[in-house]
Amino acid sequence: MPWGTVSATLIGMVVYILIAWKMASSASIDELINNQFVMGNIAIGGAIIITIGLAASTISSALGSVMVAPRTLQALSKDKIFTSKKLNRLLAKEREKDNEPINASIITCIIALFFVILGDINAVAEIISMFFMLTYGSLCLISFLNHFGSSPSYRPEFKSKWLLSLIGFIISVWVMFKINTIYALASFSLLIIVYVYINFIHKERKGLASIFVNTVFQLNSKLHLFIQRKTGSSVFTDWRPSIICVSKHTFERKNALRLLNWLGHSYGFATYLHKVEGYYSQATTQKADKELKEILTEVGEDNSVFIDTIISPSYTSAIAQAIQTPGVSGLENNIVLFEYKKNDETELKKAIDNFNLVKAGKFDVLFLASGSKKINYSGGIHLWIDITDDININLMIMLSFIILNHKDWKKANIKTFVIIKPEEENTFKQEFIEMVQSGRIPINLKNTTFLTKDEQTSTKSLIMSNSKEAGLVISGINAEIINHDEHSAFLDCDELGDILHVYSQSRIPIE
Repeated sequence: MPWGTVSATLIGMVVYILIAWKMASSASIDELINNQFVMGNIAIGGAIIITIGLAASTISSALGSVMVAPRTLQALSKDKIFTSKKLNRLLAKEREKDNEPINASIITCIIALFFVILGDINAVAEIISMFFMLTYGSLCLISFLNHFGSSPSYRPEFKSKWLLSLIGFIISVWVMFKINTIYALASFSLLIIVYVYINFIHKERKGLASIFVNTVFQLNSKLHLFIQRKTGSSVFTDWRPSIICVSKHTFERKNALRLLNWLGHSYGFATYLHKVEGYYSQATTQKADKELKEILTEVGEDNSVFIDTIISPSYTSAIAQAIQTPGVSGLENNIVLFEYKKNDETELKKAIDNFNLVKAGKFDVLFLASGSKKINYSGGIHLWIDITDDININLMIMLSFIILNHKDWKKANIKTFVIIKPEEENTFKQEFIEMVQSGRIPINLKNTTFLTKDEQTSTKSLIMSNSKEAGLVISGINAEIINHDEHSAFLDCDELGDILHVYSQSRIPIE
């Protein structure tokens, strides 16, 4: 603990407070505002003592500035802060006999003389105060962020509490705006411009971004721990999708990534794991790192999916590892997406074989039948519902609503097709209408079509005749059909676009 520095700071604060109290109690407000030498009238022998004190403090400040400022400017030039190499060399130049930064001293004196020529000490004081307060505030903010971020590389000799740093930053900003709001805003604008400029010139150097990253890591960690402690409590009442998908076909097609991007854009969270075949080793790790970089480059910045790799010798082991992975948001994953190419029985079989594994973990399951047909966004999302979708219906509707809110679907809408058997017309149809009218599901009856299906008509033919122009078809599926009727349970028509089959373990709440 540097007791000398701390003691000097505390004593100085006490002295300033006592002086302010003395002047406030011994002079009126008008005198304090209009008489710059009012202190001389209050103090004993003030005419002489105050004049000598002002001269001494002015000379002390001037000497300090003339000694420190040129060396600061020289140090900045040696760090090549300025874009011009000639300017950096000029300001960094020293006098050989005593290493004095002559050029930087001349520039400093010119700047000082400019402010002296202004003549108005109050105006100059406001401007100078902005630079001081901006420096103090920045140091306090950086100290607070480093304390909170807990970076191992931050090892100050003088350790303080993060709360003191935060209070220092807040007070500095508050004082700046109390002095002069216009100057304060101009100071922050100048600071931002200088930072952006330096960051642009020296892209290889770590700036504030690295400090903020550490802070975000710590905040994210604390939020994860909070969520873990509160899991199951009334704090989290709104359902939202947290989806994970494993696929090795990333470079062949982007259908799964596209769907995850729609779902993770605003309302949900999405994780995509690119599967690398093989056992974990140095070679497969290098391959995984290389392929991850390629994928991230391909998807670009306009992406809402957390993408990573998983190394595994089999699809089943990869799925088993993935479903045990914590959700990227802090919430546990609640949906698993299987993606396969339409009419590819091998890929479909792999998905079906792992369905019960995922189901055992109480996950809802999505099967995406990926086609090569270009998406017709204007055709909208077609939602196909029948009486067997009693449990699936809420998840199907919620997913369609979330997808529709992505900017890709801004000119689209949801069209609902409800398949009814003749004997169900007066029951299931009425129940569905009541659900819509009660506002419990975000569906418009104007965009709802009720289709009666007899024994001679197949569901596939109804979908084929009504959804050829749809951008995305969503239909429900149940476990019995998947386990006993396998391939015939999935609608994989080439004439249609992508088809999303939805299986829900329980009816999710729609408030």
